[in-house]
Amino acid sequence: MQYDVTIIGSGPGGYIAAIRCAQLGMKTAIIEKYPVLGGTCLNVGCIPSKALLDSSEHYYKAVHEFEEHGIKAGEYQVDLEQMVKRKQSVVDQTTVGISYLMKKNKIDVYTGVGEFQDKNTVTVSSVGPALPARLPELNGGQAGRREDVTLTSKYIIIATGSKPASLPFIELDKKRVITSTEALEITKLPKHMIIMGGGVIGLELGSVFARLGTKITVVEMMSSIIPTMDGTMGKELQKVLKKLGFKFLLQHKVTEVKSTSRQVTVTAADKTGAVKQLKGDYCLVSIGRKPYTEGLGLEKVGITTDEAGRIPVDDHLRTIVDNIYAIGDVVRGAMLAHKAEEEGVLVAEQLAGQKPHINYLLIPGVVYTWPEVASVGHTEEALKEAKIPYKKGAFPFKASARARASMDIDGLVKVLAHEQTDEMLGVHIIGPRAADMI
Repeated sequence: MQYDVTIIGSGPGGYIAAIRCAQLGMKTAIIEKYPVLGGTCLNVGCIPSKALLDSSEHYYKAVHEFEEHGIKAGEYQVDLEQMVKRKQSVVDQTTVGISYLMKKNKIDVYTGVGEFQDKNTVTVSSVGPALPARLPELNGGQAGRREDVTLTSKYIIIATGSKPASLPFIELDKKRVITSTEALEITKLPKHMIIMGGGVIGLELGSVFARLGTKITVVEMMSSIIPTMDGTMGKELQKVLKKLGFKFLLQHKVTEVKSTSRQVTVTAADKTGAVKQLKGDYCLVSIGRKPYTEGLGLEKVGITTDEAGRIPVDDHLRTIVDNIYAIGDVVRGAMLAHKAEEEGVLVAEQLAGQKPHINYLLIPGVVYTWPEVASVGHTEEALKEAKIPYKKGAFPFKASARARASMDIDGLVKVLAHEQTDEMLGVHIIGPRAADMI
């Protein structure tokens, strides 16, 4: 089959790139290894985690805040199986929506593993994960053409995303030592969950279980949580999560993880070398993600990855091969779904002869704990490092009558502006609906 553009990977970067290419008149194909579209974000990342976060927040407010509001009811119970079932329903509806958009925009979908044969040729192998039993009822069995096929294309966009990172000495048995993927399927409430890593994924999933009654211990190598965001946000979020029951072991390095059929033991050492041993039901390994390029056959087209496993690209997201582009988690920059989407649009419009532009500073980052954390622009630490003169203002939510009315008084808004020109340089919010406001 001959195409103008072929996209490998159907996550937010891939499917948005495909839609924009099709809108601009290009004959477009998309290849997806798994039998459902949407990638990590829609299937085992952003969307399912937000569904569980909302469910657990409803429970927490019912138990801890309703009576204060004058609402009295009987004893509330956690039905984690139903929460997971509802989460899956949200995922299914969303992925079906992506399938619909592919059909609407006349994009050909191929299910299988895409591998380069040369710079214009990709083979799709039908060998891959089995079709889930629920799939036929979701989209009429149209998961994509599951057959060995060769596609030739003028342009190819790599959008294969990322997968959870681990450490060489950790065996991810996916039963007791788990990643975020397995955490989303837990249906029996754990008594104690140990989380390796104080980043976004660990804190969001930790919040889900903490609200339902699980003891959460976070082990983080750095001196603060959410270390890539503004330092004030990390300090404020840590205060809030401690009130929720989180325990933090900062500046601790995990040295060993052992599991049995019933529990896991995590050994960690602080900066003095003092050792602590933690026992729990699960160890959630959330130390970041790494680009996923296995099986692509990059060596056949002369593309090599950097020390972090990323595909090097220029300012136009073009690889060293002139007709092959790469976007999203597989290239440099923040691993954010909406960053991948922006890059997908950028590449599509470039291929159509337009001159689009991305200002990465305008792409926000969000932590969907409660209160939420949301940031856009420069952090205070980045401004100091770059020696940019700035001034800052901060306003606590507890000083807001509206926040007091809804009992959402934790957090603050922090604004950074240029000292001489008042140009807005960064906004950082920890508070209710921070994601909406950013």
